[in-house]
Amino acid sequence: MPPDSFLLVGLGNPGAQYSGTRHNIGFDVIDAVAGKDGSAVFSGKWNALAAKVSLWGVTLHLVKPQTYMNLSGKAVVRFVDFFKIPLSSMIVIHDDLDMKTGRLKLVRGGGAGGHNGIRSIVDSIGSPDFYRLKIGIGRPGSGSTPPQMPVERYVLTSFHQEESQLIAERMSEVVVGLQKFIEGDANQAMNFLNSFK
Repeated sequence: MPPDSFLLVGLGNPGAQYSGTRHNIGFDVIDAVAGKDGSAVFSGKWNALAAKVSLWGVTLHLVKPQTYMNLSGKAVVRFVDFFKIPLSSMIVIHDDLDMKTGRLKLVRGGGAGGHNGIRSIVDSIGSPDFYRLKIGIGRPGSGSTPPQMPVERYVLTSFHQEESQLIAERMSEVVVGLQKFIEGDANQAMNFLNSFK
């Protein structure tokens, strides 16, 4: 029997000063999905902003942890446990320094790849066996960013104009890919999303 509920988690940092930064692209995707359902209302729950929507024939729990990136797992584990979400029905959306800006990659399992938010989630739920949608943000030296900029500062910068346009285009493609996944075809979703290099 196909699952009737999914957990979509977008990673980022709370606060207006982080809005629109590279590290918050997970929040941006959650907002894009919520925009497909005009009735989505986010409220505070278990150290997160969360909304429950009916979309694509299932119940979606949309979650934006408010613990700061390094403690994301503290919020996520509460939703997994309470709603009894199998890890095969959870996608965590996050930025990736090792992929060029706008590249998309949907994977299941694997290591944290240096991403503290993913590491926190794996530690909190006790397993790496969930899906991650990685969205490339590039590294210092891309665009007009100086190569000597520290990574921890770079991830808190905003996208440059050309990058912003590309990310805006990617958002609609990300939503299509998530819909394919939720409608029951993880392989088709991977093939679609992973084609955006």
